[in-house]
Amino acid sequence: MEALDKYRKMRVVPFDVPGHKHGRGNPELTAFLGEKCMSLDVNSMKPLDNLSHPVSVISEAEDLAADAFGAEHAFFIVNGTTAAVQAMILSVCKRGDKIILPRNVHKSVINAIILCGAAPVYVNPPTHQELLISMAVPLGELRRAVAENPDAKAVFVNNPTYYGICSDIKSIVETAHAAGMLVLADEAHGAHFYFGRGLPVTAMSAGADMASVSMHKSGGSLTQSSFLLTGAGINHQHVRQVINLTQTTSASYLLLSSLDISRKNLALHGAYIFEKVKTMAEYARSEINRIGDYYAYSQELVDRETVFDFDITKLSVSTTGTGLSGIEVYDLLRDEYDIQIEFGDTSNILAYISVGDRQRDLERLVGAMSEIRRRFKKSRSGIMYYSLISPKAAVNPQEAFYAEKEALPIAGTTGRICGEIVMCYPPGIPILAPGEKISGEIVDYILYAKEKGCFLTGTEDPEVENLNVIK
Repeated sequence: MEALDKYRKMRVVPFDVPGHKHGRGNPELTAFLGEKCMSLDVNSMKPLDNLSHPVSVISEAEDLAADAFGAEHAFFIVNGTTAAVQAMILSVCKRGDKIILPRNVHKSVINAIILCGAAPVYVNPPTHQELLISMAVPLGELRRAVAENPDAKAVFVNNPTYYGICSDIKSIVETAHAAGMLVLADEAHGAHFYFGRGLPVTAMSAGADMASVSMHKSGGSLTQSSFLLTGAGINHQHVRQVINLTQTTSASYLLLSSLDISRKNLALHGAYIFEKVKTMAEYARSEINRIGDYYAYSQELVDRETVFDFDITKLSVSTTGTGLSGIEVYDLLRDEYDIQIEFGDTSNILAYISVGDRQRDLERLVGAMSEIRRRFKKSRSGIMYYSLISPKAAVNPQEAFYAEKEALPIAGTTGRICGEIVMCYPPGIPILAPGEKISGEIVDYILYAKEKGCFLTGTEDPEVENLNVIK
């Protein structure tokens, strides 16, 4: 931030890219985004360092970030946490290497496996039979997978899940390290763990080897900006080379400075900020549960086994008691009340509460949810209760993705092997991934999710009427 501010005050004459030349070449864009924003949208140069090979101000900023997160090294990521997740996996896995992971991972994990050709070994969390969400990674099954696959390179874990569920990451690290495996953590929804008090354990403090952290989600930086953290046993120079395989060589200094400023803000004020966030989330949860028929769940789920810990900043709400699916409540909040929440699935909604929220906005959310129950409640008979489906992996994801395929109507794909990803976004967890066998139950679930209005993505067919299967 300081280097950019110094550059701006120097009144440099630009004969480099970007071509808008501090905004002068695109007046409409400058009027829309502001002169200061456009003047800071600059290219790499000696005074501002280079993200691909940092040696000065970016390197110093990364050191400050590493210190703030308790990591050995931190990388500024401008291709989203997707790039951080992929860098973790590409750093430790090559074609044929095994990686142990839960099936409820983000699509970036599956895509990384497609890129490097790794072989996934799934340890599937159980499903909560009322909430229909994935629970924690069962430690006994993980230990069994580690024992049965001693040649696996790494264990991958979510910390937390989209809904706020945490696994026993410290025991997972101990199990993996005892077997000579690395631990990679997706902390896309856990940046606040590092700065708040009384929140679940962080990947770095648990001894994980790498963690990808979405600073833009709960940390306040600009969309698409994230950190990749590494521990003491990781060759961070090799990781840098892997990041440079996929990350842009034209890094946005707007994104970089937003990471720098947000890290400073949380390092100085994070404890206060997230205490306030916790208070707001607890207030909203209590008020929503007073309405009736909704269930805003929290730490009462914790039993140290199926749910090891819960992130109380997550306002996750089961909607099925109202006879409405989560996506129906999601749509009603936006269309009828001008409230945009994070996502709705077939059974739940998630309202993301973080550094920028206000008490009066939460009161508006609670009031709208009460009205939705009063105006739109219906019989629960229309709700279809699907346990989370764990497809059977039949072909390596990379092999399936590049195999010869044919497009069939979704209803006619039962028994075939999927050749692409199908998912609801958000949260971006694949219903089907390349190489998995399609069951009748999966087909029914996809059609039901589509009927309810879930935003299905990942298929080559933009209308999601057809699905590519292996010939």
